[in-house]
Amino acid sequence: MRIFLTGATGQVGSATLDALLRGGHSVTALVRTPQKAEYIAHGSVTAIVGNLSAPAGYAPVLQECDIIVHAAQETGKTAAEVDRLSIDIFVAAARARAEAGRRTALIYTSGVWVLGDTASPADEKAPLHPPAMVEWRPAHEQLVLDAADGAFRTVVIRPGIVYGGARGVVGDLLKAALNGLVRVVGDGRNHWPCVYERDLADLYLRVVNDASAAGLFHANDEADETVTDIVDAIAAHARMRPDVRHVPLTEARAKMGPYADALALDQIVRSPRAHALGWSPTLHSVAGNVARLLEEFRTAREAA
Repeated sequence: MRIFLTGATGQVGSATLDALLRGGHSVTALVRTPQKAEYIAHGSVTAIVGNLSAPAGYAPVLQECDIIVHAAQETGKTAAEVDRLSIDIFVAAARARAEAGRRTALIYTSGVWVLGDTASPADEKAPLHPPAMVEWRPAHEQLVLDAADGAFRTVVIRPGIVYGGARGVVGDLLKAALNGLVRVVGDGRNHWPCVYERDLADLYLRVVNDASAAGLFHANDEADETVTDIVDAIAAHARMRPDVRHVPLTEARAKMGPYADALALDQIVRSPRAHALGWSPTLHSVAGNVARLLEEFRTAREAA
């Protein structure tokens, strides 16, 4: 199938791109710079240079694609506005294809932070209490889910904290440990639901390939690790054990803004709908795979 992919050079999107290619699909990827286009354009990948906020540059191509995978994670003050615009464009394109009798699907990337703190293990039916950083996401999820009208399918994937390579929250911890000082927001007893980037990409591939896959899917390794579990394991593998400083949430908010509250969430998450598709993570914890993750981190840094 022909896939339209956003965020193809990001942490989630790049892993998903690799999985889609392994699955035999052709990909049209939206990237922001000619350099990124040159980096990924090969074989079954066609790169379009553009921006989600300027749909005239990519909307016509959507009619040629069987599935739209929105893996880009917008940040900054206009994140919600740009994401909403892209959803509107993607839904309109999917509906137009469906009306023309062509199979199509829209796969949207959200995240487990929309759940807020979880009082008990949270599956896809759990209520949402999003922190300020992602308070706009539930409405966008619902827009995507409500767009499905029987003519085409829609999917929302909520990854946990993605690990692997040199990027993301865990990548930041690895970098900090190697530099000798790790800062933890709060006391570290909160749980982070995590997922290895290649395992997450496998779920995207399964959702692409399974025409019955629709609705909401969580994606995490269900290790139920605390931040302290993760930091202690990373510190133990560093050449020189780093200092670990616990930063009170109020102090962290002053320096980091809403991101601090997201990092302080205490979440235990379950992914039953993903497992029902046959998805099973190959890595089951961050703490248990630090040696591997450090090697991946160094390799990614050297290649950058």
